[in-house]
Amino acid sequence: MDYIQKLPEPGALLRKHSHDRQVPEVNGHLHSPNSFCAFNSIEQMFQMALEEGVKVLGINDFYTADGYDEFALEGLRNRIFPLFNIEFMGLMQDMQKQDIRVNDPNNPGRTYFSGKALKHPLSVSSENSKFLKDLQHSSQVQVKEMINKADAHLHAINARFNITYEQIRGKYAHKLVRERHIARAIREAIMESYLTVDEIYSFFMLLFDGRKLFVSLNNPSAVENEIRSVLLKAGGRAFVPEDKDAFPELQRIIDFILDAGGIPCYPVLLDDRNGNMTGFEGNWERMDEVLQSFGVSCLELIPLRNSLEKLEEFVDYFRRKKYIISFGTEHNSPGLFPITVKVNKDQDLPPELKKVSYEGCCMLAAHQYLVARGQEGFIDGQGRMDIENQDHYRDLGNAVIKEFTSS
Repeated sequence: MDYIQKLPEPGALLRKHSHDRQVPEVNGHLHSPNSFCAFNSIEQMFQMALEEGVKVLGINDFYTADGYDEFALEGLRNRIFPLFNIEFMGLMQDMQKQDIRVNDPNNPGRTYFSGKALKHPLSVSSENSKFLKDLQHSSQVQVKEMINKADAHLHAINARFNITYEQIRGKYAHKLVRERHIARAIREAIMESYLTVDEIYSFFMLLFDGRKLFVSLNNPSAVENEIRSVLLKAGGRAFVPEDKDAFPELQRIIDFILDAGGIPCYPVLLDDRNGNMTGFEGNWERMDEVLQSFGVSCLELIPLRNSLEKLEEFVDYFRRKKYIISFGTEHNSPGLFPITVKVNKDQDLPPELKKVSYEGCCMLAAHQYLVARGQEGFIDGQGRMDIENQDHYRDLGNAVIKEFTSS
């Protein structure tokens, strides 16, 4: 996997591509089948990107780099630059003590957090390798117990099918089974086991302890979301509380990311459909101070869920603070939609935001390229950022992407 090392040296790249300022479509945050996603395969992700003219894709699975090799091969095959990322669920204890929600709107202190532009192949210390394996193990212990409780409930209501961890893992997951896999397995088993609409709705009444299914059977994504909400979430028959030890402190996650050669990155929820924001994200001055205290210089957003007005206001504020800003789509729920990044469901990104998104990917691409060549990137292994030379990294990343996608 020396495809990045084989690119020309930085000076040659800059000389060759300094004139090319075209801003292509990019997507820096996608989940693959190694996590839960809407795609059937990594190949499908790249096929869609090729059809839509997207030139950069970033894999961003929970707790695993298992998709990196295939992601790299598809990137090479399709001449779409691959960014290697990872996602965690952690904890900011100060926020938890103050009952402040960070980027999980339901759990104070709970913090989703990403590492961007990691080394490929992933290389970390034995201590950090164990850290990642322990997180994977903890997540599967909870999932197994959830599946067992769901299966016991199915048996109690005389369902025509059963579910097991091995069955779900073999059919739906590459390695790590997640809650959404369980919901998909149950929905598909219901549709296969009950032949008429009346039978299906009657079974849902049993499954939901007398509550009707509110969504249409013609909307599989909505059905799976309702199964999760009623059966697998708090108060449901198959709910299993998460082990608090499975949520490491934020600094521990950052230490892993730095060891993996990556850039620590905070995923931003921003405003929801009703204009609400979490307590942490509602105060940008404090948010900036806290992130700087952790050495975090990168932000990522999923504009599909935000209003254009708030997104533009947020980006303007944090660009002036010198943050790297990247956009993506996640695709970590049922239902397939285009890979091209949109804002507020289906609105095209304005040219300035499209440029911000591309420049963020350029920064990440430059870092990934330099680290692959054994050099220091935008941030070194101790978390020190080269803030003053951001223009250089943007120019270099642009050249790296243009060279890779045109070869």
